[in-house]
Amino acid sequence: MPVDLPPSGLSIADAAARTGLTSDALRYYERDGLLLRPVRRAASGHRRYEAEDLRWIDLLTRLRATGMPIRDVRRYAALVRDGPGTEAGRLDLLRAHRRNVLDRLAQITEHLGAIERKIGIYEDALTEVEEPA
Repeated sequence: MPVDLPPSGLSIADAAARTGLTSDALRYYERDGLLLRPVRRAASGHRRYEAEDLRWIDLLTRLRATGMPIRDVRRYAALVRDGPGTEAGRLDLLRAHRRNVLDRLAQITEHLGAIERKIGIYEDALTEVEEPA
């Protein structure tokens, strides 16, 4: 996700609009320890999201959209925060998640095949009705 932001960063409303999340979801991510670092605050105390924050939130959104449980997202974030030396743990988590995503994708593909077959049956039946012999 290429991110071009003003030097002051984005407000929570602007960050929500940019990420497609709600302000409440962004606050939840912060409160639940899913972010890599505390979001910077302006002198007024308002949150100011920077490019690094948005890139990380984009990854979190993708992990969640592909079904990664919050506990695993939290664990992954903790490993990233812990820095060098945690790469093997991060890789294990991502590989396990990839296996789960591929398994679900295979199931969905199988289900889609059944739907496609059923559509074919109805299309054939309608074609026979429209073309009298």
